[in-house]
Amino acid sequence: MRRKPVMSAWPMVALLAACGPKPHPIPVVEATISQVQDAIREGRTTCRMVVQAYLDRIATYDDSTVNAITVVNPVALSRADSIDAVVRAGGELGALFCVPMLVKDNFDTHDMITSGGSIALKNSIPPDDAFMVRRIREAGAIIIAKTNMAEWAFSPRQTVSSSFDTTRNAYDLDRVPAGSSGGTASGVAASFGLIGLGSDTGNSIRGPSSHLALVGIRSTLGLTSRAGIIPLSFDRDVGGPMGRTVEDVAKVFNVVAGYDPEDPYTVEGRGHKEADYTAFLDTAGLRGARIGVLRALVDVPDADTAVVRLFDAAVSDLRRLGAEVVDTFSFDVSKELDRPNMFCSRFRYDMGQYLATLGPGAPIHDVAEVLETGQYAPYVEGRLRSQARRPLDVPPSEWDPPCPDYFENEGRQAYLHDLEAAMDSAGVDALIYPTWLNPPAHIDQAQEEYKGDNSQLVAPATGMPAITVPMGFTYGHLPAGLQILARPFAEGLLFKYAYAYEQGTHRRRPPDGYPELAGL
Repeated sequence: MRRKPVMSAWPMVALLAACGPKPHPIPVVEATISQVQDAIREGRTTCRMVVQAYLDRIATYDDSTVNAITVVNPVALSRADSIDAVVRAGGELGALFCVPMLVKDNFDTHDMITSGGSIALKNSIPPDDAFMVRRIREAGAIIIAKTNMAEWAFSPRQTVSSSFDTTRNAYDLDRVPAGSSGGTASGVAASFGLIGLGSDTGNSIRGPSSHLALVGIRSTLGLTSRAGIIPLSFDRDVGGPMGRTVEDVAKVFNVVAGYDPEDPYTVEGRGHKEADYTAFLDTAGLRGARIGVLRALVDVPDADTAVVRLFDAAVSDLRRLGAEVVDTFSFDVSKELDRPNMFCSRFRYDMGQYLATLGPGAPIHDVAEVLETGQYAPYVEGRLRSQARRPLDVPPSEWDPPCPDYFENEGRQAYLHDLEAAMDSAGVDALIYPTWLNPPAHIDQAQEEYKGDNSQLVAPATGMPAITVPMGFTYGHLPAGLQILARPFAEGLLFKYAYAYEQGTHRRRPPDGYPELAGL
């Protein structure tokens, strides 16, 4: 019997779109990657309509509220038009096609300003893209805007730059979004973009994500490239996604992780990247898991009781969802942090290496130059002057005394070894603790109320991966995050546990004050 010819999937989509209703704008508040892409594939909307919706939200809400956005991409709509043309033609689409993304102002973008939060670089347009930026563009994502950051990424407390001023917390404009990726955090939380990129030297993906009810991951050192990201400390810096759902973050992580010859650390990560991190997303993923409570980062004298209560509820939820929670895991974090060379102050050297990549047209060639010009915010002056005393052209490993890189740093490697041994002894797969033990500080008391930042204490020194996921709200509207830490290159496990917890609790809700715009 003759078989009827089978129409291929993409022509069928095109036929249905032609016969179906006219495309129209769709709601974008809290939209996910799958929802947006499915609507485009099915002809219910277009990429241009999606991008325009986010641009309209930025124009309507940002300047009058959070000040998350630094510059908008002037070719975002033309990029959307090119994707719509591929859709109409039934062409091949990338994994992130028409995903409108916000990118922190320290990621090089060849078509937009990259200031690193400094007025000294406010007109700097790099000659090429950062590795992660190139990867997301190749996958079809559209960078619709860059986001504000703490100047030179110096502050974990707040997001204040001399280039683009102060970013506020989208959940409470009188509160900080933490630092330094606060612009990405507030922008994604308020649905100015579908998802974003931030960077994390000690805190700056996970802290702002916690303060804005987002999911944010700091990967294992060596699994992701930092090439083209303005550095703070190259032996600790990590870039990565910040989003509203675990699934969206995993989809972007699939694209941005991987080996890059321009970043020597990624040699250590070769062979460790999973084929697809979304394959780990399982609503039953906590069944049989053994998870330890790192009490050293919970039982702290000035911890806010409301945050601790949320954490206790999260522990109960993990048990309800099938995990065995080991609440007797003891480990002396402070003792490990007392080891020599746990942190090397190498910013001037690392910035010199970055500025050289800008070529002869770089606005400055040594970050110490800004001290002569006065192009800095007062709060960073002390640190800049301290850095000016460091060598510019001598690698930290050759200093006297030397400042060894992560893989040669005996203290940091001993910390990693000790913690892995303790996890092995307790038979646990991961550790948990509150991402931040206190609510977001008031914006006019950012220094005085800075306390409870747990993100600084384990992952950056050990190089281990950690993810934060929303665990609820204190005082009715102030977000708090649950942090999960795992062994090196166990990002798949982090996504598995975080997804099961997220789907079993649904703690996130959007901030008030940023509703869908009229006309939908």
